[in-house]
Amino acid sequence: MSESRPPSPPPPHKLAEKAALLASLPTERDLWLFAYGSLMWNPEFAFQKRVPARVHGYHRGFCVYSHTYRGTPEKPGLVLGLDRGGSCMGFAYRIAACDRVAVIDALWKREMDTGVYDARFLKLREGGRLHDALAFTVDRQHSHYAGGLDAERTAKLVRQGVGARGRCLDYLASLVEHLDALGIKDGEMHRLLKRARGSS
Repeated sequence: MSESRPPSPPPPHKLAEKAALLASLPTERDLWLFAYGSLMWNPEFAFQKRVPARVHGYHRGFCVYSHTYRGTPEKPGLVLGLDRGGSCMGFAYRIAACDRVAVIDALWKREMDTGVYDARFLKLREGGRLHDALAFTVDRQHSHYAGGLDAERTAKLVRQGVGARGRCLDYLASLVEHLDALGIKDGEMHRLLKRARGSS
């Protein structure tokens, strides 16, 4: 998921999606959430359980242009998204039914300020069990979607991006450090960091 951000109003259509999501959830059922970026180590919400988990059909990637936090409109950087294809190892959070509204409100403020993410339910494998888990996937129709870039172009954008929250390269290095600390193997992120640092 995207890095932590100060609160910012989501676009109106994303607020409508939030209302529809809350209305669709069974009253007494806990909510599962899949985290693949900073939510893994900095959730900032109440949860009952956190466990390693994998989703299939989506992968972690630097596929979202950043024009503010890790870049500018003239020299954009990149931040994380969950894009179609492959699989992704991350963490699953079990959120108590009584905390769902507060947690979803907080997530919308954190993740939906540009509207580049879609909230959808994915099948998540936790241990030997499957759950329907809420995940924030990238909207491929959004103007900030940066899918289909080759490795060198991706590395160049990571190298050049500097915004209100610092360097894009530092963001990537922090991601790799946290993934390693959490025991999550992601060779693609290691290769991107090596290339962005100019050592490949």
